[in-house]
Amino acid sequence: MGCTYSVYGVGRKKKLSIPEVVVFAPCMRIPAQCDLQRALKGLIHRDVIDKLSCLRNRIALVADDTGGSAITELRQALEEYLSILIGLTKKEHGHENLVEFKWKNLVDGRQETSVANTWFELLSVVHMMAMLTLCEADTIMIPKDYSGSGFRVVSTDCKRDAVDLLLKAAGYLEFCVRNVLCCIPPEIKKSMSKDLQDGVLEAISIQALGQGTEIQLGLAIESQKATLSVKRRLACELLIYYGQAYQCISGCDLSHGYGKKHMWFIKWKFLEAKAAAYYYHGLVLDKGSEPTCHISAVCCFLAAQELLVESKKACISFCLATPVTRAPPLWGAMKHLYQKIPEVASRKSQMYGYLLEQEKALQSLPELPDFQLSLRPDDYELPAIDPAWDSGNWEKQGQQPLKDHLNDSEDEIETE
Repeated sequence: MGCTYSVYGVGRKKKLSIPEVVVFAPCMRIPAQCDLQRALKGLIHRDVIDKLSCLRNRIALVADDTGGSAITELRQALEEYLSILIGLTKKEHGHENLVEFKWKNLVDGRQETSVANTWFELLSVVHMMAMLTLCEADTIMIPKDYSGSGFRVVSTDCKRDAVDLLLKAAGYLEFCVRNVLCCIPPEIKKSMSKDLQDGVLEAISIQALGQGTEIQLGLAIESQKATLSVKRRLACELLIYYGQAYQCISGCDLSHGYGKKHMWFIKWKFLEAKAAAYYYHGLVLDKGSEPTCHISAVCCFLAAQELLVESKKACISFCLATPVTRAPPLWGAMKHLYQKIPEVASRKSQMYGYLLEQEKALQSLPELPDFQLSLRPDDYELPAIDPAWDSGNWEKQGQQPLKDHLNDSEDEIETE
């Protein structure tokens, strides 16, 4: 979804600002207040604690104040925070379950999860980086000077930048699924937000690749050099991505706030992708000279037309699902296809109507070709551990304060 979802007040009247969605990013979660100083006092060097606490508070404050729109500042702070947080995940330090980390939903501020596990915190940070990257791609694809005329112009450079961001976001999420979730015990996973389910994270990663492919298809349509075979391949790849995303999310618990909306988004884009795939496959088949080729082509065009109708219904369901959003004006590949598919389906069915009557037995929808997928998530690696953890003094200093830490706890109990 968009990064912001706000209500503006003018006098006594309130105007609801309904965000537009091009690149879908489900709920963004941000850090909530937690007492790192109290939990870690005497166990690690004070400088490390101060740095952890300061960066985490900074991330929470900036995200709250800007609604997540200060993407560059937040990304930098998250990277810095990760480099220190990594130290808490090291088993030799023995600090994995000392801090109860709290996170909340950015939209309504509701505290969602409170988990005493450092790997959960690391997962939440990388997840937030992925959502920020998706929001950045969404911002690029929505021109600031859009006039509301129903026509949208996004530069080629912006589209390519958006594809790069989508691959980057997919890489963050793939890292979460393959390298972080496996470190979190099953009993802790059950207490985590439904947005962090394996299938949900994998679905967002794959749909990001799908949205990147959709942008590429739009660029191919605009290019005079792109062949019909290239366009068909991209359309079929687009369908495969959304089919995989649907399989990932269909086995998840979607009872949480964004679950149903996420499912409707994937259904909407899956139907659009299937319409595109059948349309371009039909154009390729129609190049053949045999009557069966033309019959199969017409079947593809008519199927594409029906799928577009269904995709419109799915789009409406997506927009109306909580939280309410609005769809962008038609752009890129779909702007072209919504115009061409009904036109070609009508013209070709009239042109080959006599064949359809003569060869009714041949009126079956042909199988779509299968292609190896082109886009892959960017590789992501955690930043290097912060030098503060390598201080020669912190372990020695940590031994004595541990006793002080326990004494402090006893004093607190006595005074209660």
